[in-house]
Amino acid sequence: MSFILHGVGVSEGIAIGHAHLASSATLNVPHYLLPKNQIDAELARLQSAFATVRQELETLQTSTTQGPALAEFNAFLELHHMILDDPTLAQAAMENIAQVQCNAEWAITQQMEVLIAQFEEIEDAYLRERKTDVIQVVERVLKVLLGHPGYTPPPLKQDGSSILVAHDLSPADVMQYKQHQFAAFLIDMGGPTSHTAIVARSLNIPSIVAMQHAQQLIYENDILIADGNHGIVIVNPDKYILAEYRLKQNQLALEKRKLSRIKSVTSATLDGTQVALLANIELPQEIGQARESGAMGVGLFRSEFLFLNRDDLPGEEEQFESYSTVVQGMRGLPVIIRTFDLGADKNLKSTYRIAANPALGLRAIRMSLAEPAMFLTQLRAILRASSHGCARILIPMLSSGWEINQTLQMIEVAKQSLRDEKKPFDENIKIGSMIEIPAAALALDLFIKKLDFLSIGTNDLIQYTLAIDRVDETVAHLFDPLHPAVLWLLARVIQIAGKANVPVSICGEMAGDSKYTRLLLGMGLRQFSMYPAQLLTVKREILGSHIPSITRLTQKILRTHESEKIHNLLLKLNS
Repeated sequence: MSFILHGVGVSEGIAIGHAHLASSATLNVPHYLLPKNQIDAELARLQSAFATVRQELETLQTSTTQGPALAEFNAFLELHHMILDDPTLAQAAMENIAQVQCNAEWAITQQMEVLIAQFEEIEDAYLRERKTDVIQVVERVLKVLLGHPGYTPPPLKQDGSSILVAHDLSPADVMQYKQHQFAAFLIDMGGPTSHTAIVARSLNIPSIVAMQHAQQLIYENDILIADGNHGIVIVNPDKYILAEYRLKQNQLALEKRKLSRIKSVTSATLDGTQVALLANIELPQEIGQARESGAMGVGLFRSEFLFLNRDDLPGEEEQFESYSTVVQGMRGLPVIIRTFDLGADKNLKSTYRIAANPALGLRAIRMSLAEPAMFLTQLRAILRASSHGCARILIPMLSSGWEINQTLQMIEVAKQSLRDEKKPFDENIKIGSMIEIPAAALALDLFIKKLDFLSIGTNDLIQYTLAIDRVDETVAHLFDPLHPAVLWLLARVIQIAGKANVPVSICGEMAGDSKYTRLLLGMGLRQFSMYPAQLLTVKREILGSHIPSITRLTQKILRTHESEKIHNLLLKLNS
């Protein structure tokens, strides 16, 4: 029987293939009592299961050595390590076995329910959603106890013809399934900003989340069409529907090939306005993708990913080597290195802490100034790398004149220490600020006077302006880049920076979303930074734009306050 399921598309494209269902071990957990003489053996069985899962996570960590999502994977794996080692899970389950004389599967499941109930009472939405990670860790332990495969998935054809259907997937699960080259991911749980959605996008395959009941309604080897553009799945389509979607698939492949032809074309509008397109990267090995995409430099190197998933801090030499690799690899093109944006959901293993509200706590430049030795080490490494090419320093989450002054003083201390040691660096290295807090956007004159360039981080700017936690799927639908307040702040920053001849770029998600390209051009933006895979689609929009025409319509959008009218005007702008 053919039918259609609906979800939320989080990664575009069309995939056609056979369904492969990922098992969920918590669905059928046995419960039985044990005689006293078997308690010790049951305790040993649970301990062995924990040890096996610990080894699985370590194997996953060491076996994955490349890819744009590596740092994200490692951060998730580290969190799962911590949950696995937490006595409130393992020790409490052991006590359940000893006291109630129940089997290990039932003991750990019951303790999982206790922990979930505790998480549900937490007010902070981000921390409350960490209950998902607890469930995923328990799932792994249960798979070992019940004899289900853990690290090694069932044999599959490695030809991209299978579509994975799961109730939920942890990022670690996604990583282990990556080797099988799935054509698409279909997941019952999650939202567009969930961890798994982020990982799926990084793999650049069609993915749909929030399917609700896909795993119950779809059977193994069912033929599926996954349409990530519209968030729909067609189960067992007839031959006519199948032929129609194969044609759409071919059209999309043709579009990609056409896009590749503009790689060497100068990025300029129809009226001759030059627009710089740069790449966002997270690890040094991604510079190949940046160059291959035709990027005119690195607009954002997220240095914090060098700090994650390790017991110690990277020393100056290790950081210097990483920064130098990127600077030299870009062959004279600019490389903007953001100082570590740690805190919130990205913590150092050695300083792990649970803040009451991570997004508003000790993070980014606040943490850097609170840890001057760590900050000085990073600044020295970046400065030394600047002697090998065109490096620039970008400071995240600045909000006040005091923070700017303290930061500039730290940079001067780093410079002087290098002078004393007669180590080369660029004395005139450019210093810039992320504009991602409304206070910074509103007090922009202060930033323009003291800094050389600006980079707008739209992800956080929207989050803080609208008071919406973008990782909380219950409110993620309210995350609106077209909110009048957001558009007004963006236009204000671009306009004021332009009048002062201070370079300004956008390095958040809006820069890589082609439906906003003409709107941002109309505001006056002339520098975009995005993931390499997004660059050619944005360039195509630029090549077909005429600045005088889109500026008039952009100004009309900025004068509009009704959401529906803004969306209609944007459609007209892009037509």
